[in-house]
Amino acid sequence: MGIKVHNPGLATTIQDLGRPGYFHLGIPISGAMDRFAMRAANMLVGNDEGAAGLEAVFMGPELEFTSDATVAVTGADIPIKLDGEEQPGWSSIAVKAGQVLSFDFLRAGARAYIAVSGGITVPEYLGSRSTYAIGALGGFEGRAIAAGDELPTGDDAGPGGGRTVPVELRRGPGNPAELRVLPGLYWHRITETAQKNFFDDEWKVAPEADRMGYRFRGGRHLDFVEREQPFGAGSDPSNIVDGCYSYGSIQVPGGTEPIVLHRDAVSGGGYFMLGTVISADMDLIGQLQPNTPSKFVRVDMDTALQARRDRHGLLDKLRAALD
Repeated sequence: MGIKVHNPGLATTIQDLGRPGYFHLGIPISGAMDRFAMRAANMLVGNDEGAAGLEAVFMGPELEFTSDATVAVTGADIPIKLDGEEQPGWSSIAVKAGQVLSFDFLRAGARAYIAVSGGITVPEYLGSRSTYAIGALGGFEGRAIAAGDELPTGDDAGPGGGRTVPVELRRGPGNPAELRVLPGLYWHRITETAQKNFFDDEWKVAPEADRMGYRFRGGRHLDFVEREQPFGAGSDPSNIVDGCYSYGSIQVPGGTEPIVLHRDAVSGGGYFMLGTVISADMDLIGQLQPNTPSKFVRVDMDTALQARRDRHGLLDKLRAALD
């Protein structure tokens, strides 16, 4: 089985749930930006939740299937067509050999996830098929897919069409998007007024938003507590002697525009981190378009852990609904 790529879309890559365990070596976790949507697409077509599929950004690809299969598209709201006939999102679709899957213009969200029964079976690198394009690692030859590529898939026709994710289980960002933040080790580096402003202000997603990180702008400048810069930290007050970055860390270079580090971000550097977006909300960031209004909401550790339990509960409900 396989998929012929007629048109790759804007930036379509092969992703699964990522390659944890190598961050200390400078290799990011990669994987789907919206893990919930990726899991849902795989469940719909009968795959293991960690199977590799396609992540399409802003614009969908055009794909021809060389054998019968089941496909599903979740995540962003983007019209789906099979041989020109519109198909439902968040649902399984039966595809015959020779049929072509294509997409119309994006309506909402940023990333669509395309799963095919049997998964995309490119070789694994460090336990994952996810594409890390900056390091030319994983995926299809370490890059986004291109016209003329033939993507290998598993030999499984899948469960066929007719399965769907209930609307109440489809998760996406609100307007404004609310991103819960746990203040971190460097929170004390900005003044109390700046701390208040960070959570009071409405920010907007900047055009510089990709798999490495999302930049936000529009809020007030964050002033720093005065101090004598330690040796090796540089002259800017946002500089520190190099430290480790966690997934979801929020940098604010120069105190102007927060950057939330995402799936392909580096693992350390010389900027302070005022806090971290909680893991339960990182999927939401992957669906934010440029200029989307956003609010950061302060939470404590108990709230963050409860949000993680709630997210696991939502996945359990989805598994039960599709069982």
